[in-house]
Amino acid sequence: MATKNLFLLPGDGIGPEAMGEVKKLIAAMNDQMSAGFVTDEGLVGGSAYDAHGQAISDADMEKALAADAVLFGAVGGPKWDGVPYEVRPEAGLLRLRKDLELFANLRPAICYPALAASSSLKQEVVEGLDILIVRELTGGVYFGEPKQIIDLGNGQKRGIDTQVYDTFEIERISGVAFELARTRANKVCSMEKNNVMKSGVLWKEVVAQTHKASYADVELTHMLADAGGMQLVRWPKQFDVIVTDNLFGDMLSDVAAMLTGSLGMLPSASLGAPDARTGKRKALYEPVHGSAPDIAGKGIANPIAMIASFAMCLRYSFNMVAEADRLEKAIAAVLDEGYRTGDIMSEGKTEIGTAAMGDAIIAKFLA
Repeated sequence: MATKNLFLLPGDGIGPEAMGEVKKLIAAMNDQMSAGFVTDEGLVGGSAYDAHGQAISDADMEKALAADAVLFGAVGGPKWDGVPYEVRPEAGLLRLRKDLELFANLRPAICYPALAASSSLKQEVVEGLDILIVRELTGGVYFGEPKQIIDLGNGQKRGIDTQVYDTFEIERISGVAFELARTRANKVCSMEKNNVMKSGVLWKEVVAQTHKASYADVELTHMLADAGGMQLVRWPKQFDVIVTDNLFGDMLSDVAAMLTGSLGMLPSASLGAPDARTGKRKALYEPVHGSAPDIAGKGIANPIAMIASFAMCLRYSFNMVAEADRLEKAIAAVLDEGYRTGDIMSEGKTEIGTAAMGDAIIAKFLA
């Protein structure tokens, strides 16, 4: 069996605690299933800044480029609020996305049956929810130039960000969405703002052309992104796969995440283009939650999003689909039995810490 090289970047705050549960799972899989995982570990975010004066060192970036997949924890915290913008903790994640050329961000929003009552929406609106937001990750307003603040004099300044998309960027992200839809309910909704943005006009046009050329079997609809946000709250189960740009994807995926009852429950994957020779994609997997410095080191953080991110890694980087399914079912089974970390605790359930939650999921997975 070929070795599977994983590069672990636990990061800051609760990142190392959540990653610790995945490390236990990897060790168990190697021991009991001969899974063949080989891991290395580096620094990212504030911890990297403290050690190297950078949000990720060149040496660790090289390791990330060489790995089959990168598992990422979380970065940031008030300790680093005053560091220069270029080396802020988040710059480590942005460099990883840029240097690994990770253009497709996959954000599932799944409502586990046991947590349907925890959503701020009515139970019948979210129960059984399973949607996937495919966000373009390397273009758009976050990376467009010019990006600057200009001093206009007389105490006035002007902040400039530029929304830019080229045809190929829209083609490749919509292609990922259509391909994933074929493995699900075969429906894609593309969201943009073609009514007020020229980039939105091009986005809609190119998605429609890509659909007609290669994916006519998939049902395609278009929706303005602001209406999409409203519809996500009104009746989210109308959607299967949503494809959208960097800015709208950032916002819409957070809206979708909260439908499920807890931002701390959800994983994500960021994928690059298939290698022309091997067909493998560069990939980074991370929980959606932040570094939560207020609870770091207390052993109470929820590791489920990190474990579910590893399930996505099994699915998309190693084609271990059966194992990914088993791991996701193990998470659901532990929740069904009433075990909760503090962030998802409710009356009548059993509150447990980070390590106990990890242990329970691993035990279900290996059973």
